[in-house]
Amino acid sequence: LHDDLHSFPRIGLAFLGVVLGGIFGGIIGFGLARTGCTGDCQAEQLLGTIVGASLAAIGTGIVAVLALRAVSEWNVKTR
Repeated sequence: LHDDLHSFPRIGLAFLGVVLGGIFGGIIGFGLARTGCTGDCQAEQLLGTIVGASLAAIGTGIVAVLALRAVSEWNVKTR
C-alpha cells in the first residue's frame, strides 16, 4: 500500500460512508421487515435491521476500499 492511502481525511470520509451506508441499510431492512409482517413482529424487525445494516455496511466498505486504492494509485502515477 502506498503512503497516500493513509491520509486521515480520506480514511475518515470512507469510515463515515460505511457508517452512513450501514444506517441506511438498517432503515431499509427495518422497513422491509415491517411491511412484510403483520401482528407482533419485533424479532423480525430486529433481524431485518441487523441484516440490512450488516449487508449495506459490508458493501459500502468494499466500495470504500476500492475507491481508496484507486485514488492512491492515481496519486502515485501523477507525481
